[in-house]
Amino acid sequence: MSSHAREHPPGDLAGPRPAGPPARLAEGAARRRLATLGTLLLTFTALPAAVLVVPDASGGVVPAAASALALGDAEIPGLLRATGLSLPAVLVTVPLAAVAARRLPAWGVLMAGFAVLLAGIGAARLADSLPDIGTVRAIQGAGAGIVLPASLVLVWERRNRALSAAWAGALAGALILAMPLAMEAVPVPADGAAVPDWRVALAPHPLLAVVAAGAALAHPLLRGRRHRRPPALRRTERGPLLLVLVPAGGFAFLAVVAAHGWSPGARLLLAGLTLLALAGLALAGGRDAAAGGPSGGAVVMIAVGLLCQPVAGPLAGLAAAETGTGGPPPLPFAVAAAAALAAALAATRTGTRGAVRTGYLLMAAAVPLGLAGGALGRWALLAPLVPLGAGAGLALAASLRDARVGAALFGLSLCFPAVLAGQLLVLSLQAARLQRSHPVTDAQHVHALLEGYRIWLAVAGVVAVLLAGATARLCAGRAATVRARAARLPGNAAADPGGG
Repeated sequence: MSSHAREHPPGDLAGPRPAGPPARLAEGAARRRLATLGTLLLTFTALPAAVLVVPDASGGVVPAAASALALGDAEIPGLLRATGLSLPAVLVTVPLAAVAARRLPAWGVLMAGFAVLLAGIGAARLADSLPDIGTVRAIQGAGAGIVLPASLVLVWERRNRALSAAWAGALAGALILAMPLAMEAVPVPADGAAVPDWRVALAPHPLLAVVAAGAALAHPLLRGRRHRRPPALRRTERGPLLLVLVPAGGFAFLAVVAAHGWSPGARLLLAGLTLLALAGLALAGGRDAAAGGPSGGAVVMIAVGLLCQPVAGPLAGLAAAETGTGGPPPLPFAVAAAAALAAALAATRTGTRGAVRTGYLLMAAAVPLGLAGGALGRWALLAPLVPLGAGAGLALAASLRDARVGAALFGLSLCFPAVLAGQLLVLSLQAARLQRSHPVTDAQHVHALLEGYRIWLAVAGVVAVLLAGATARLCAGRAATVRARAARLPGNAAADPGGG
């Protein structure tokens, strides 16, 4: 606490006096601003650093890696399977880390996650075999899977709608921007020659993770000693999180097996069944306030995971192949990420259900815009990407605005299985088009990939509409339950508190 003796000029004869209420209020406001700054710094560094391990940008360095590791053509699928292990590791880790972040101090769990993530990034430079590559990528995914729920709990400790919205917008924006950032760090040579160091594809932009770890270290200093932890973990909250672990683990295993050994039709069936299972879990959990939230946050998380990275990632690859410059134009993806953050912050000033519906409408509108656009240039990419980012940020922030921390964690545990399902869908559709068209030239190859991607956009649009309907039905059911419960209570007092 400060005293007026330090604030008075030297000629003041009043002497030292205890701080009055205005001084205490000013000091408390300054402390809150500092804590808010620390939380924003953590959000805008930790989320991109964690999500950046999800995309696999090794496609451009396969010749260099195969040459360095002395791999034959039959071993290339094994290389691609090893480099793609980060996302399955995220699926398995997020539910477990969510429980740990609720039972243990969230900051300690966060630092453990960064330790694992940095270990995986540092070991990437030493990988010289397929088992090494797979281990490194799995360690990175495990670290990211710990960081994500721990950062969410730290944000929810602030009990501030604007900070929660910023977290939601940063997650949606990071999912859109992850693949272009990864591809920008791994340029594809125009002449097909080997890149100087193919291992850069295993850990693109490692400095971002170092900066995020630094922000996490500074968080307790900026937060101060006084902070409010969420209520203790309850069985009704732990059960849904651990329930997700079983289907997520099974899907992660099957997705790794199916990636290069199953036919496109079998992979499409696996992805479709997974989406049905995720929707069933979200609808079942949505009936409980501890897991569902008042605005269908779990279903919205599935929609954001399904649409953001699986739509923006392949589009970045197609744009890079179309331009032939080694990487996609970063500006449209950066604008879409900024739109996600701006829309998420705008959700704090709008009605919850209207914002969720508008977000779904914007995400669905991105589909026909992507189908209509024939060019993949810088400005043409803005048409589908900006509505996608704005809709995802708006719907996600609005759906989580009054949700408890357990409901937000439950939705997060469903988000990345949806990301993997979306990736499996789009890659399978593109593989089916390649098998049917048998392209000979590079232009024909890109055209076949573009056709498969457009089929995926149509599928994504239909799924977005179905998820919007499921969210609306879930919200209506929750509202009816709350009204019936309030009618049974003395004085018609609702017994379902909001955030926390």
